Amino acid sequence: MSLASIMVSLDLGEAAAGRVRLAADLAARFEATLTGVAARKLPAPGPAADIADAQVSYDEERARLAEDLARANDVFAENVGSDLRTGWRQAEEGAGAFLVRQARGADLVVVGRDADRKIGMACDPGSVVMEAGRPVLVVPPGLDRLAGARIVVAWKDAPEARRAVSAALPFIRRADAVYVAAAGAEARFQGAEEVSELLARHGAHVTTHLLNAPAGETADEILRFAGRQDADLIVMGGYGHSRMREWLFGGVTRDVLRGSTLCCLMCH
Repeated sequence: MSLASIMVSLDLGEAAAGRVRLAADLAARFEATLTGVAARKLPAPGPAADIADAQVSYDEERARLAEDLARANDVFAENVGSDLRTGWRQAEEGAGAFLVRQARGADLVVVGRDADRKIGMACDPGSVVMEAGRPVLVVPPGLDRLAGARIVVAWKDAPEARRAVSAALPFIRRADAVYVAAAGAEARFQGAEEVSELLARHGAHVTTHLLNAPAGETADEILRFAGRQDADLIVMGGYGHSRMREWLFGGVTRDVLRGSTLCCLMCH
């Protein structure tokens, strides 16, 4: 697999510029086209005295939306550099739904980790992972570059993790070190060694690690392990259980999305 098309989600939050720079650096490294994507719904109309007042209010909201989209486009243009093939897509609709639909034309989708609910243009990363049908790179705030030099594959033998490993091969082939880590009581039965053998055949400098993790602490142990290895990217399947179950009872995907200070490449 190669990366020919990367999409990055834009909003008006403080982390957007760094996220664009990170995506632009990846696009340059993989000689890919980078497309910025932004959208926002118009708010529901409030009470109005008459049709004329309602029209005025609607026109004002449309003008604010146009201004917000233009500002997002400016953030994109100011941070991509001048040597990339770029594109821009925007719409008057929900940001997440629009990004998911546009993802049909992407090899990789880049989103922010922390969706600011006060910013209508921000996407919820969990929803994008669940619905995009594409690899999703979730970027925490404060990062503007991903070297991908030391990669932790958080392995559990499930379809989501298998898809994530395949999606991450462009990064894995270029990494200095790759650590396939399975955690928990069933770690030794998950086939981590076989995954390491596969990645070695792809040219990876890979080692296998079986981590002790009490029930409910798998995500914490994976994050601690990544910290000990000085990793800068975690590769993992997303939402092996239903998202509702993870929201109610907790789960590795939810806990990593909440707690990781590293970029996470996820597939559902």
